[in-house]
Amino acid sequence: MGHLTAFRQWAHTGSLVLLVLALSVRVFAYEELSDDALRNIPGGADDLDIKTGSLLSPLLIPRVPGTPGSIAAQHHFVDFFSQQLPKWRVEWHNSTAKTPATGNTEIPFKNLFFTRDPPWAQAGDVGRLTLVAHYDSLYRPEGFIGATDSAAPCAMLMHVAHSIDEALTKKWEAMEASGDAGMGLEEEKGVQILLLDGEEAWVSWTATDSLYGSRALAESWESEMHPALSTYRTPLNSISLFLLLDLLGTADPHIPSYFLPTHWAYQGMAKIEERMRKLGLLKSTPRNPFLPDSGKQASQFSRGFVQDDHVPFMARGVDVLHIIPTPFPTVWHTMDDDGEHLDPATVDDWAKIVTAFAAEWMELDQYMNLPPPPSKEKREQIRSRTEL
Repeated sequence: MGHLTAFRQWAHTGSLVLLVLALSVRVFAYEELSDDALRNIPGGADDLDIKTGSLLSPLLIPRVPGTPGSIAAQHHFVDFFSQQLPKWRVEWHNSTAKTPATGNTEIPFKNLFFTRDPPWAQAGDVGRLTLVAHYDSLYRPEGFIGATDSAAPCAMLMHVAHSIDEALTKKWEAMEASGDAGMGLEEEKGVQILLLDGEEAWVSWTATDSLYGSRALAESWESEMHPALSTYRTPLNSISLFLLLDLLGTADPHIPSYFLPTHWAYQGMAKIEERMRKLGLLKSTPRNPFLPDSGKQASQFSRGFVQDDHVPFMARGVDVLHIIPTPFPTVWHTMDDDGEHLDPATVDDWAKIVTAFAAEWMELDQYMNLPPPPSKEKREQIRSRTEL
């Protein structure tokens, strides 16, 4: 993870002012989730347990690019999607690079992305909510785990995918049954999850010693063309919002709104947090909201931001919502960034908030109508009664 830095040039800087003015007045193009839908957002406490959670616990190992731990993380992601969410398309983006720590050795960097599009739509015609985290961990100190940085965010995104999968199927089946599928009555929207490799610097953060995977992927997607008559020219253009999670999982996070063009999306997520807290759906008891900047005015935005995997995409004009705390957690880049220093209630709350944001974006209100699965304790109670 990089440090807070001065605003550097976006691509097309000459049009930056116009871009900001145009996007700062953007409003939600979809309706808020109902209270009932919010109540049906499943928690992830069991799957996100640091010892036994099927999503998080396998990631609480060192994951340095090119090492067995990195390969184990990759297998964990692919096995989860291929076995539990087979309707999601699994793809890899591979690159290699030399690093200041490894001399002339070419280090492999392997990005994974998992996509769910309307079944009738062509890839170039779908705008996608893109949920992003990096899965690599620091090269030094040796044995560094990086629970907030970013094992927990990766597990949260796996939870999001699992939580909205059935609702996506229901929505698209209903559209096909009604004859609305592919009729152009609404924008074709999909979801993709990017799990990026090589975010961390190997020696010290510079433009070339950092963001190895995201730099390679952004460059590749910029030059990869969709068919001529597609709605979107490139996979980069298909990204409706680049929602990046990082350094999440400790108690009392303070997440600023970094970018005026996507402040509307920040406000949407903040509203979800507010509503879920009022409904008693979140477990944590922070001193202040996770997302306190809803009332931030245009004049209050500065040209500072945190260097992270969004930078190569933002430089190419992609809209970015960066969910990263400032200040960073006290465990940042220390050996204390492990599972024991995560706050389980905060981890579970982030999983719910991001799931609700994705469900709202994808307009799944009437399809999030199944009650959440019973908790582990409830399942045990049911099993006990059955045995009696």
